[in-house]
Amino acid sequence: MRQRYHSLEFVLAFLLASVLAAGAQELIRVKQVVDGDTIILESGERVRLLGVNTPEVNHPKKPVEPFGKEAAEFTRRMVEGKLVRLEFDPHANKQDNHSRVFAYVFLQDGTFLNAEIVRRGYGFAIRGNPRLKYESEFVQLELHARKKGRGLWAAKQ
Repeated sequence: MRQRYHSLEFVLAFLLASVLAAGAQELIRVKQVVDGDTIILESGERVRLLGVNTPEVNHPKKPVEPFGKEAAEFTRRMVEGKLVRLEFDPHANKQDNHSRVFAYVFLQDGTFLNAEIVRRGYGFAIRGNPRLKYESEFVQLELHARKKGRGLWAAKQ
């Protein structure tokens, strides 16, 4: 019985170590913020924030949209020069048509950038098909930001 207990203890310790190792993801520095929903990593990789959209500021065929500069500045303050962790969605493509990587972005302190953008009214939720991992949370954050008149929703009341 004692031997079986030690074997079980070993297996549980091994599983815990495996889970912790799998959860420990690489942190990478943000080199530049392109706009409210696009960043460039130190590696040169362009990342499009998944599940959110912000008003345009650098679109080649569109003028600067209302609140676009504010959204870009918010993202810049939040992540430029800082370490972030990327999370990918199993239901989304890995890249878009512009070779940008789709990802959820978390700051080193655990702050979820994509969610903060929507919560503070700098952008809105994008609905996917199939449903994205955090889609329902983003939709709720958007509804709350609209109700409170935050950010870009302040002018639309």
